[in-house]
Amino acid sequence: MSGHSHWATIKHKKGAADAKRGKLWSKLSRAIIIAAKHGGGDPNMNLKLRYAIDKAREVSMPKDNIDRAVKRGTGELEGQTFEELIYEGFGPSGVAVLIEVLTDNRNRTNGEIRKIFEKNGGNLGVAGCAGYLFERKGVFSIDAAAMDEDSLMAIVLEAGADDMKKAGATYEIICDPTAFQHVKAELEKHNLKPIVAELQHVPKAPMDLDAETGQRILRLMEALDDHDDVQHVYSTLNISEALVAEMSKG
Repeated sequence: MSGHSHWATIKHKKGAADAKRGKLWSKLSRAIIIAAKHGGGDPNMNLKLRYAIDKAREVSMPKDNIDRAVKRGTGELEGQTFEELIYEGFGPSGVAVLIEVLTDNRNRTNGEIRKIFEKNGGNLGVAGCAGYLFERKGVFSIDAAAMDEDSLMAIVLEAGADDMKKAGATYEIICDPTAFQHVKAELEKHNLKPIVAELQHVPKAPMDLDAETGQRILRLMEALDDHDDVQHVYSTLNISEALVAEMSKG
């Protein structure tokens, strides 16, 4: 199950530029608003909110911004109303694509997401056409130089992880979403800071494709991810280290 952290790594690299123009903070604020709206404003009682706040802190979002987003979600402050949507479609060579969206205007977002698919050789599909090809998992990526494999394996399996594999210069850890916070806490307890720590829609059967097609799919994913309303983009493409390296040259 290796390679699930590579797309997240690509996003982290462009995260600094996104943060500078406020885009990343805006997306994370929306995630906090929605989490607080549905589960209340206490992160100790609302795991989705705790996860969203942790993501915001990772990119140094100011505490005031986080607090305002929580209050907007709980109704203590007025603000835009967002709804959660999942879009499903297919990219080049039939690769399935799943997009998590938070929008205040469903009709506008529908049209814009459809246009991005069409411009990048894909098609927006109907609800249910691709979602069954994914499963929800917690994904962590740890620098392989941080600890030897056997020791790390013992820690994460004890914490409830399902699997751990070497993925290039990192170890990739997969767990059930219910074990995510426990695995994260155990890693922190051993002073291991994950490069990636995310809840993701992981493909059940990743597709291996040639480099040219793979790059076309990654360009589609990047175009979707760059949309203000898009929170996360997933695909059934097996994103290999070689593919990431090729994209980095561009």
